[in-house]
Amino acid sequence: MVDAGFIASLLASSIRAGTPLLYATLGETLTERSGILNLGIEGIMITGAFTGFAVSILTGNPWLGVLFAGFAGMALAFIHAFFSITLKANQPITGLMIVLLGLGITGFFGRSYIGEVAVYINPIHIPYLSSLPYVGEILFTHDPLAYIAVILAAVLWFLLFKTRYGLEIIAAGENPEAADSVGVDVDRIRYISTLIGGFLVGIGGAYLSLAYAKLWTEGMTAGRGWICLALVIFSGWMPQRAVLGAYLFGGLDVLSFKLQATGVGISYHLMRMVPYVVTIVVLLFSVIRKRAAFGAPASLGVPYIRGRKQ
Repeated sequence: MVDAGFIASLLASSIRAGTPLLYATLGETLTERSGILNLGIEGIMITGAFTGFAVSILTGNPWLGVLFAGFAGMALAFIHAFFSITLKANQPITGLMIVLLGLGITGFFGRSYIGEVAVYINPIHIPYLSSLPYVGEILFTHDPLAYIAVILAAVLWFLLFKTRYGLEIIAAGENPEAADSVGVDVDRIRYISTLIGGFLVGIGGAYLSLAYAKLWTEGMTAGRGWICLALVIFSGWMPQRAVLGAYLFGGLDVLSFKLQATGVGISYHLMRMVPYVVTIVVLLFSVIRKRAAFGAPASLGVPYIRGRKQ
């Protein structure tokens, strides 16, 4: 039966399911704002999920797992940055290479960790607030990483639109030639943005294995990296909009489980398709309409070569 309790449970689950998407979307938003298109999110997320899980088992500290997951994501992002920025390689192809690399590495090294139980991150119940009817369950019963993700969205918005460094990032993605002419080191800006973006994507992967699913299975990202690429477009490359987009897609992901629990006669497999169908629709519209209509950086995916007109 669909009632207030069901809606509260669905919204709370949407936040939990949307948090890994939010981390990865914020990371990719920062990367793309600088002009670098990283299609390797799926590979970076799965690497972060495995690294975080493995480090948590080895050290008994899930927060160290999260930290090292970020570093693992940064390492793969560096590979992408080196090929895309230094070697001026084709960015979509390099991103696909990162996906295959991440899936291959984790599939090989992760076999021995299947079935293992790591020390995971527990949710916290904020005193008094968590006991509020409905609202307490929705907003005040999550783990620290879920709250940090929302704070990061606000920080990233402030960085991009209220600071000089953020404006340099935007300039590097919009018109790198003009940015270079006023002394902005475009390559440096793009390297830093790609590395920080990879760090956040890696944390998104760690959230899956250490806070959401709380286990390791091969291919556990299940296409979430591709969903995040659509979320960047869906949010118009705006960090604050990414919060709502991530929770919306998270809600679509858990809706099938919730409806099955109520006995609603809707095919489970049909409902599981919904987030991916929405992803395809968003990407389709991004192709049909001009990128500028969505707010995409004008030089997204275009290598910058000094002296060559973009």
